[in-house]
Formats: sequence, C-alpha cells, structure tokens
Amino acid sequence: MRMPTYRRGGIVALLIALVAGCGYALGAVGTAGAADEGRAKNVIYLVGDGMGRTHVTAARERYHGAAGKLAMEQLPVVGQVATYAVEKKSGQPGSSGFKPNYVTDSASSATAWSSGVKTYNAALGVDAQGEIVPTLMELAKKAGYRTGNVTTAEVTDATPAGQMAHLLARGCQGPTYSASSCQDTAITGAPLPTDDVRVTPAADQIARNTTVDVILGGGLARFDASDEEALRGNGYTVLGSPAAQKVATEGDLDGAVGERVFGLFNKGNLTIERSKRLHPDSAQAREPSVAEMTAKAISLLDRQSSDGGEGFYLQVEGALIDKRSHANDAAQTLEETKAFDEAVQVAVDFARKDGHTLVLVTADHECAGFNIVEKGTFTNAEAAAPPTNVDSGNTANNSDTLRTGGNVKDPSRSAGPINGAGAGNAKNFAPATFRTPDDPDGVEDGDPDASQWLTYLSGNHTGADVPIFGFGPGAEKVAGSIDNTDLFGIVGKALRVVG
Repeated sequence: MRMPTYRRGGIVALLIALVAGCGYALGAVGTAGAADEGRAKNVIYLVGDGMGRTHVTAARERYHGAAGKLAMEQLPVVGQVATYAVEKKSGQPGSSGFKPNYVTDSASSATAWSSGVKTYNAALGVDAQGEIVPTLMELAKKAGYRTGNVTTAEVTDATPAGQMAHLLARGCQGPTYSASSCQDTAITGAPLPTDDVRVTPAADQIARNTTVDVILGGGLARFDASDEEALRGNGYTVLGSPAAQKVATEGDLDGAVGERVFGLFNKGNLTIERSKRLHPDSAQAREPSVAEMTAKAISLLDRQSSDGGEGFYLQVEGALIDKRSHANDAAQTLEETKAFDEAVQVAVDFARKDGHTLVLVTADHECAGFNIVEKGTFTNAEAAAPPTNVDSGNTANNSDTLRTGGNVKDPSRSAGPINGAGAGNAKNFAPATFRTPDDPDGVEDGDPDASQWLTYLSGNHTGADVPIFGFGPGAEKVAGSIDNTDLFGIVGKALRVVG
C-alpha cells in the first residue's frame, strides 16, 4: 500500500536539538565580516561510490598514462578516510558497547559524513539505536544555504538519500510500503506506526521535505502522481513527469530555470557511459552525464546564492563506479571513474574562478578489491593452489603451516584476458587487460600485450581506507588520516552550521 504522508512539522527543530547529542554545536550563521575571511561560501562534495585508491590509479593509467594525472589527483590536498560502520545497537567509538563492523555499506557511510555518527549498514539518517540525526543538508537549508544533490543512481538510493531522508532500512525507497523493506524490529522492538518518518519511503520524504533545492539523477519509478503534486506544490520545476512516468531529457535540463528543480532522467539508475558511447542512437545515450548535471546544478545554485544568499552546498555522486565494480566489469568501472573525474573538473573550474568554494572528492567505501597486477602474471583466483610460503634461504622465516607446493596456474580457471581470448569462458578468473597511452600502436584492450592488467578480489565491498582530495578554503583539514565522521565537522564548520 501507499505510505501516508508523514507530518513534517517540528522535525527541523528536533534535528537541530539532536546536533548537541552528536558532539557538535550549531555555529553562527549568516554573519559576514572579518571572521569569515578565508572561509568557504560554497561546498561541493563529490563522492565516487566504491572508488578506492586503485580505481583512481587504474583510471589515471588507462586514460592519461603513467606520467599523467586525473583532475582529482591534481588537487593540492590529499588524505585518506577510514570507513568502518558499527553493529545495530552499538555505542559510538570510545563508548561502552562499541561494536565495529569493519566493512561499511553506502548507507552507513553516507550517514557518517552527513550526520557525524557511526551507524549500522542499511541505516540512513539514524544512529545505531535508530534515533533520527540531522543531516548537513538539513542544517545548511535551515541556515539559508542553497542545496543540491546530483547522482547517477536513483535519487532514493543510499548516498543521495543520506542527505534527504531518515530510514531504518535503505530499501524503503518507494513508491509502495512493505514491512520487509521499511521496518526493522531488531532496532525498534515492535513495528513503528506508518506515519513515522523512519518507515516513510525515501521518495515520499524527498518530495515533501524541501531539504534540497536542485535534485538531478535517476529513479523516476520510485515516484508517483502524489509525489509530483507535492513537488509542484513546494515550488519545484519538475522536468519530465513522475505521474506519467515520463523521464526528463537532456534538453529539459538545458532549459531548466527556477529556485527549485527536480529532474530524473531514467526510471532506474542512469545508463553507463560505455553503453551510451556504443549505442549513440539510443534514447539512453541522450541522458546527461554526471559532469553535465554538475555544471547545471552549480549554475542554478550559484545564480540564486549570488543574489545575496549564504552560498550553496552541493553533493555529487558517481554511483556507477560501485555498481560496475560489484559486477567485476573493469571496462565499465574505468569509464565511470573517468566520467566522475570530469565532474570533478567542472567543480574545480568553478571553484578556481569563484575563489570561495571548498571542493572535496572522496568515496564512501572501496568496492570489490580492485587491483592492478603485473603484466604476464596471474592471480590466486586462477591458481590451482595458493602460493608457497617456504623461505628456502632461511627456514626460520617459514610460515607455521607449510605450503610447499602451489602458485601454478590452473588452465580451467585461466583462459586468457576476460575481455579478450577468455571472454567466452564464464569460469575464467584471469585479469582484464587494457591499452594505455604508453602502449605502442596496434595494442588493443584484451590483448596479452596491453600494459594494464586489472583484477578483482570479490564482488563485494572491502574495508580499505579510501582517498580524499581537497581544494579551496579549509581543504587542509582533510590531509592525513581521518574518519568518515570527521567530514561532518569539516564540512559543517566550512558552512558555519556546526561549531
């Protein structure tokens, strides 16, 4: 059944009161002067979903060669971010009852940076006890900032929804309610009433709470006629039509104007760039890229904030890096990383011209153990047995349990590059090979002679730290090793909504 509309009244005050419980205080907002000199007026926060350090390195080598750099790698500040989550009902780090979960999902990670608390996997905008916590976009909106949210996923998916919704379970997206997708009695003990925001589908919340002014991405099938009515009633220019399930077009985006714009360009996730490139005459090929959506969002937000407002806070997600890493499709992963980096370039170009914009580029987690292996070698997944662990030069260095044989390739598990000679073998675990600008003419993707050999550890997330790159006022705060919850304070203080 369709979820009833929840009551929004009083929730902003509740969320602000909860900030103190997160260990932060609201900062002074809207006070210009000497104290604001050198501070950011705008923040653009870009998330390469699933993008680990190797994703960045592989995309750089693939498209720019060994001596090149991606746009994100040219930013002056570099650090790394720890991403772990916690178990349900856990205490926060340093408290009693703290129970870490070393591999996060996108929902708990999005909650960490948007609300400053560790939570359990699948939770959005609630802490590990299931209590609502405020998001940076809610605080920024309350303080008078313009807000934007761009994604190549459904806008109800974890990373974008983490700024706009509060859910016990990330699968509660819409348009219909089901206990299995929305309730979590392990947290609440008993089912919550259906007018509780935490079991209200993300689409219902997004269409009604006006947290974000510019919303661009996919996920039209999550919204229906009542959502469109709510959006239009709240002053949004709606591109396409949720009621008619008519997706917005690139032309709609180009012509969009207004203080609030809502545009969804696919019923599900947006189309991968490789498919658009290979099928240029398809309707999906006319979907805007993440860079194009980023440019339009900045244009809409900056035009409004330059009229005397406080500035803007924009989040941009390159979601399909993660989704194609789950699929272990290196070619698509690389192209999505490149497309995301083009959005980074758009943001940095604006920030350099503007002079008052903080740009942060990071990831929510690493996906699939993406790695670069030596040309001509093979992986453990291709081997008949793991490598030997015997040191023939010094027996004291032997492992406690010896493996005296192994490290031999198994022909049944290694039939050549999985995007080349071995492409037809579903059981092939060999690397994919790609030409780079450093390769001689005639070398192609899938050739054994291609210089880049890429492989995956699994089809799931890993607990590896992820990179972060920064530019602009306050960027130095992300240098070194930080936790994903630190980003709440860093961005919140830059926007002066957290003290």
